[in-house]
Amino acid sequence: MPHLLPDTGPQRVLAASNFVYTVGSGLYLTAGVLYFTEAAQLPAGRVGLGLGIAGGVSLALGIGGGHLADRRGARGVYAATLVVQALATACFVLVDSFWSFVLVVCAAAGAKAAGIAARSPLIRHYGGDRPQEFRAYLRAVTNVGISLGAVGAGWVVQVGTLTAYQLMAVGNAIAFVVSAALLVSLPPVEPAPATGGPRWIALRDRPYLLLTALDGVMAIQFKVLTVAIPLWIVGATSAPHWLISGTMLTGTVIVVAFQVRAGRDVDSPEAGGNAYRRAGVAFLIACSMISLSSGRPAWAAAALLIAAVVVHTVGELWHSAAGFEVSFALAPRHATGQYLGVFGLGAGLAEALGPGLLIWLCITWGRPGWYVVGAMFALTGLAAPLAVRWARTRQNALPTPAPTPANAPTT
Repeated sequence: MPHLLPDTGPQRVLAASNFVYTVGSGLYLTAGVLYFTEAAQLPAGRVGLGLGIAGGVSLALGIGGGHLADRRGARGVYAATLVVQALATACFVLVDSFWSFVLVVCAAAGAKAAGIAARSPLIRHYGGDRPQEFRAYLRAVTNVGISLGAVGAGWVVQVGTLTAYQLMAVGNAIAFVVSAALLVSLPPVEPAPATGGPRWIALRDRPYLLLTALDGVMAIQFKVLTVAIPLWIVGATSAPHWLISGTMLTGTVIVVAFQVRAGRDVDSPEAGGNAYRRAGVAFLIACSMISLSSGRPAWAAAALLIAAVVVHTVGELWHSAAGFEVSFALAPRHATGQYLGVFGLGAGLAEALGPGLLIWLCITWGRPGWYVVGAMFALTGLAAPLAVRWARTRQNALPTPAPTPANAPTT
């Protein structure tokens, strides 16, 4: 995949680390929910609740991880979060009750949120003039890794034994350790100097917070492929169970082929707002198609689901490109980790509310719930351009802060 990887050494190190990480993540994203419902024998509703609690924990840790990366060095903080994720994921094999499940998924989700924020200064520093485009490269590489992990997860689902599911968890943990080890060869990024004024400036930026909330609602769409569709295929359709991996692979191949191209077209915050709007419409169409797959013959259900995933993934391309653009373009350079940590609250919101919401609406309620979810995405997309306009107005009105000595007091 040479056309996906840039030439500079630090960018290749980040891409390689990201690739190994996502091979492991692909195992969990495809079959993680089924691990806890099928192997650990936890009810689907309790799994949704536990994932929601973990998402709530990750909300605060994302901001803290980003701020720590700005002030202490992004490489070391990011590597530490990967090690914590490895330990938490390895402990999946010990889950035998609801509360042990909550403990390990909280640790994993919290470290993941902190890691995403801590990696942001590295992306901005080594991403050149357009870190948003480098972020799109990383997303393409991410989906190559996820697709390979999904193949392994397909074997796990087909075998369906406790040993197979435990091997999946251990493999995921090993991938996280290797990903952290690869970062040793990455040149460190000097911590950003402190600036005068309030310490937590991102939390005072109301337009950015609104965009964070809107992106969080839209980010629930990621759980459609990893939570709702696997449970829907197993419980509400006659489609073969191997289609769970098939849907994941379909989406990842499209992202690998087109994410970078989609990102090039979204080259301003205003273009990002319009991309959010298009994504919402695509998600509405996809959710409607998924709903129609229930009660169909196996071949018809499979065809509808694959077509829905294609439409959904087109929306995902637009949503991701929009998020890359507005999150970086509207964040000041000296507080990249903090701002991207705040923007990660949106992903935390999706982690907290998404699984339970989708299980309740789409699995428990059934077909009507899919239309409600689709309408939610469409309305969120319509609101995004207005929020971008407000954020741009505020950004243009603010002066650029001057750095202050490291020992200067902050409030």
